[in-house]
Amino acid sequence: MRTAILTREWPPYIYGGAGVHVEHLVPELRKIIDVDVHCFGKPRSDAEAHPVPDYLRDANAALQTLGVDLGMAETVAGCDVAHSHTWYANLGGHLSGLLHDIPHVITAHSLEPRRPWKREQLGGGYAISSWVENTAYANADAIIAVSAGMREDVLDCYPFVDPEVVHVVHNGIDTQAYRKVGEVDALVNHGVDPDRPYVLFVGRITRQKGIAHLLRAAQQFDDSVPLVLCAASPDTPELGAEVSAAIDALREQRPDVHWLNGHLDRSDVRQLLSHALVFACPSVYEPLGIVNLEAMGCEAPVVASDVGGIPEVVVDGQTGLLVHYDADDTVQFEADFATAINEVVADPSRAQAMGRAGRERAIEDFGWDAIAAKTVEVYRTAQAVHGG
Repeated sequence: MRTAILTREWPPYIYGGAGVHVEHLVPELRKIIDVDVHCFGKPRSDAEAHPVPDYLRDANAALQTLGVDLGMAETVAGCDVAHSHTWYANLGGHLSGLLHDIPHVITAHSLEPRRPWKREQLGGGYAISSWVENTAYANADAIIAVSAGMREDVLDCYPFVDPEVVHVVHNGIDTQAYRKVGEVDALVNHGVDPDRPYVLFVGRITRQKGIAHLLRAAQQFDDSVPLVLCAASPDTPELGAEVSAAIDALREQRPDVHWLNGHLDRSDVRQLLSHALVFACPSVYEPLGIVNLEAMGCEAPVVASDVGGIPEVVVDGQTGLLVHYDADDTVQFEADFATAINEVVADPSRAQAMGRAGRERAIEDFGWDAIAAKTVEVYRTAQAVHGG
């Protein structure tokens, strides 16, 4: 079997969970089947890259994406399955299936109807991205949901999808790349005191990640514990300015706030996770939340919202604490989130026990080899559906 993986992200240009997923899935798939990778952007030695066509250089970002997808569909000939990741590549996968008469498999990392704030970033392009996703899901031979919660979202957002074609295959974690380390040079370089355990946030500046809720909740955090924010790449300049102003305001109340506003190497993130007293994930939407697995791999206890697939990763009371998110009462959510953070901070021995339990869970339940094997099973099911 030869599969074409269609993705926006591919090393060295990884910025989100979908990119992390593809980066780790492909090497394991290649142990079982043949895999071609088609990605966006600059040429790579290990993938076929597709740039934005020249005539779309100044177009809306959504139109640029469609131009890239056309190039992908043209070059998938010879593959037995097209497997697309996120709406950015969904049209490429759909057209590949039509053009080459092969099954199209989608991995659902997120859903446009669950991310209305994307309109801020894409403008009218959000209507295009929504149309692309709707069309692809309506015609896919198989859909892989990265959590049971995500499967429910797919069937809720797209009720025309046959439940039989939606399969749950969890995201995974490379527990060698994400493990507890003793080095602290990255902390020192970024101005973080390695002798003072801290609350850590790692994520893009997007409304999905709930950073605004975190900054308001932090006003109620234990004053003795620093807050470290690894937050960059805002969806829009306006959102970036909004978050910057909120951080400035928080610093007036509690000066021990460290904002690492820029790209961090994986080794730096690993050190920051390894020395965190608690990892904070206040997401308002999260199909699974690979970042929580990364924190668990580094033995950091997790305090997270109970949205999407997060409860399938974070075991409440065992590997961390879950906080109920209610979009209609975010003030209560922020207060409850602060209470949960303070509860973990107040009991370091319990926090360490949660961290150890989190790593054990990451190793036992989220290995990429098993995920690859399950993915190939879905490919074979899709072939049967397509052929039938």
